[in-house]
Amino acid sequence: MKKKVITIAAALMLSASLAACGAANNNNTNTDTQIASQEQQVTTIENTNAEDTAATEYTAEATIVNVSTDGAIDTSDLFTERDLTQTADLSEAVYLTLEDSSDIEINGAGVYVISGEAQNSTIIVEAGDEDKVQIVLDGASITNTDFPCIYVKNADKVFVTTAEGTVNNLTVTGTFTADDTTNTDAVIFSKDDLVLNGLGTLNITSSDNGVAGKDDLKVTGGTINITCEDCAFEANDSICVADGTINIQSVNDGLHAEYDEDDSVGFIYICGGTININSDDDGIHATTICQIDGGTIVIDAAEAIEATQVQINDGTVDIKATDDGINGSQKSSAYTIFVEINGGDISIDMGQGDTDAIDSNGDLYINGGTLNITAQSAFDYDGTGQYNGGTIYVNGTQVNTLSNQMMGGMPGGDMGGQPGGQPGGVPGGRP
Repeated sequence: MKKKVITIAAALMLSASLAACGAANNNNTNTDTQIASQEQQVTTIENTNAEDTAATEYTAEATIVNVSTDGAIDTSDLFTERDLTQTADLSEAVYLTLEDSSDIEINGAGVYVISGEAQNSTIIVEAGDEDKVQIVLDGASITNTDFPCIYVKNADKVFVTTAEGTVNNLTVTGTFTADDTTNTDAVIFSKDDLVLNGLGTLNITSSDNGVAGKDDLKVTGGTINITCEDCAFEANDSICVADGTINIQSVNDGLHAEYDEDDSVGFIYICGGTININSDDDGIHATTICQIDGGTIVIDAAEAIEATQVQINDGTVDIKATDDGINGSQKSSAYTIFVEINGGDISIDMGQGDTDAIDSNGDLYINGGTLNITAQSAFDYDGTGQYNGGTIYVNGTQVNTLSNQMMGGMPGGDMGGQPGGQPGGVPGGRP
């Protein structure tokens, strides 16, 4: 049976950049609200008061990030001010209530506040290429059988923001149904840039993936709890985390960035927040680069962190793994392989068997930070191994050389020298 569709056509537009911790002024435009029934009967409601209403000042609560300026990834424009703003300007927001077997279709820029509970209901965004859409979940709960709870078909960027103090639940219980040629396979599924933020809680339960983005996927705030049968977060171009609390229970990977048609994209960048990952396969999997500049990351997985290039500059990383703790391997033909540690507090506890705490199929550089490793094999590298600084403990004993499992477990590695194996290209973010 065809669902009833509620279509919201709005020309609302927030300012592209909100002051990080100050006030923001927004242009006022008319809002047309159309309600289309299953029989295509249309009722049009025009908001004629918008032009006569003075712009409302509000205090925007924003995340402040400290990003590395000389890392493997170009971080200069990864996050816009609006990405980092955890509150929405509700002065011209459209308020909607969920209903069973009724979709909400958004086809214009603006802020949309969603509340209520529903079964077999989807929030569908099909807006213009330049439209920015902000969905504010204000105590919203959706349980679907075979389709995403939030489905972004087209937009410039979509923000999914949890309202302060609210708990929001999105669940898909069965096998996902394709939308024509699109294989929708996540509770939140987006074909365009997606930002998750806010001051509330978002619980996601999925029979497949949790959140899937076909462009860039960012998390800058809120508490997000994901239980899923495949990957918790999946994106083609990038996954970037600036802040928030993320708890993941995944049958496959925790964070997975990969595009099967182009191995020159697919990086993961983390500079803040608290991330707890319990996964059966990889905790963090990037095709090109995984760069960590901050935050607290706890991973219990088969392989904790895997990418062509892994660079840790700061933060706290606590790893338990049964395969490799940190693995640099040839996922991308556009980049040379290395694992580089310049700072941070890193603990790696490996399971028994043929396991390596840090395994690089290319070069390995330890330049700083503190490493506390419990493993039969601490290091395994195929190229150059250099210890230039930092503090390393292996099974409780401080060491100043890099033993190499590939050399039959005999001590090896170079002292001093400058890191090599520079990236074949530097990915960046899109505002």
